[in-house]
Amino acid sequence: MEFSLSELNNVLGDIKNLSEGKRDSLNFKNISIDSRTLLKNELFIAIEGKKFDGHSFLPNVLDKGVKSVVIKKGMQRLIPSDFPYWVVNDTLEAFQKLALLKRKKLNIPIVAITGSVGKTTTKEMIGGVLNKLGRIKISHANFNNEIGVGLTILATNTEDKALVLEMGMRGLGQIENLSKYSEPDIAVITNIGTAHIGLLGSKKNIAHAKCEISKFLNPEGVVIIPANDPFLEKTLKEFWKGRVIKVKLLNIENQKESLERDNDLRGFYNPSNKTILIEENTFEISFEGFHNASNFLFAYAVAKELGIDFASFNKFDFVSLGGRNKILKSVKTTIYDESYNASPESVKACIKNLLGKPKNKFFIFGSMQELGKESEKYHIEIFNLINNSDIEKCLFICDKENEKNYTNFLKDKSKFLVFNNIKDVPQVINKSTKKGDSVLIKGSRCWQLEKIIELIN
Repeated sequence: MEFSLSELNNVLGDIKNLSEGKRDSLNFKNISIDSRTLLKNELFIAIEGKKFDGHSFLPNVLDKGVKSVVIKKGMQRLIPSDFPYWVVNDTLEAFQKLALLKRKKLNIPIVAITGSVGKTTTKEMIGGVLNKLGRIKISHANFNNEIGVGLTILATNTEDKALVLEMGMRGLGQIENLSKYSEPDIAVITNIGTAHIGLLGSKKNIAHAKCEISKFLNPEGVVIIPANDPFLEKTLKEFWKGRVIKVKLLNIENQKESLERDNDLRGFYNPSNKTILIEENTFEISFEGFHNASNFLFAYAVAKELGIDFASFNKFDFVSLGGRNKILKSVKTTIYDESYNASPESVKACIKNLLGKPKNKFFIFGSMQELGKESEKYHIEIFNLINNSDIEKCLFICDKENEKNYTNFLKDKSKFLVFNNIKDVPQVINKSTKKGDSVLIKGSRCWQLEKIIELIN
């Protein structure tokens, strides 16, 4: 799928320094922002980032024999006087506009996912379920910002049957921007939680930021959200007047009691065998826990929207990403690796899953970040949950600045040990556990808890 000169001129303005004889032959196989992987038949855009400036690599780019580049106004001195180029005010914006151009050339459904927690797992589940359509393109790892989303769109080709994009944010307006340059057909909002509340200030702002995903949604499309969240529903109505699907997961015991006459899409979870009954079909999924069954319900809703027919029994083995939904067997313990990141909602969900395990239970807990003035409140909620459970011991890691506040609260709580770093944690957990015990590892990204896993025996 090539980009022609006329298409690029429509987006970027007229090309500079191009002789008339070359106009008919100038087209590009794709768009690139990486000089290391750049091919000579691709168009290079020099993006300015926090840690790099693509203009610094222009000599290397030109040496590769490319036909043209896109540069920022004022950088023309870096280009030979006879070399064709486009000049723009903002190269990142130009990159996003070209991603949108590619998106418009793709004749496939685009699913966009956001939420306070669970969006990456839900993205992987949706990708796995949609494989029934054929090859599916999904966001790689955490390509969920203005560059990552654009790169994912540009990496999609005509063999792909659908595109699944994850959209993250660290402020208002960011998801709106991602929606603008991807124009999704289906939007999924997994939940409105407290992750990033320290950055956005309130749950209202978080809801506002997440609902931005619908701002440039296909008018004939649909937004899929959890049921029983009136705050989310009210906020979404400010952005979206189209179709909404609400999903609701209940325990299997509630199946006969669930007689509500509404249009919610219901699923019934049986934790004993990790199966979910949805409509007339039963699904067995590889990920444990009620929260993951809830995530799967979003995947089912998307698949149903795209016309996938399921058998009466279906089994899905999803790929676990680093620090999410990983179950590891050490010499004597079972380790539940949820180390990638942590918010109050995700920590509570993982604790609930841990409590269903046999033998003794241990929790290595790295303090939660980006909670602002609400941080102590949310940590105390977690502490109380642990203290009132049958968790044997919680190894809590926090910085020295907050240690006094937390230890004052925990001083009479024998279940807790407090650390300022991860150095001594493996030794303590190894002394405390016995064969058959379970260890949950969960904490904010800054603690890099994945480093201690291989040291637990």
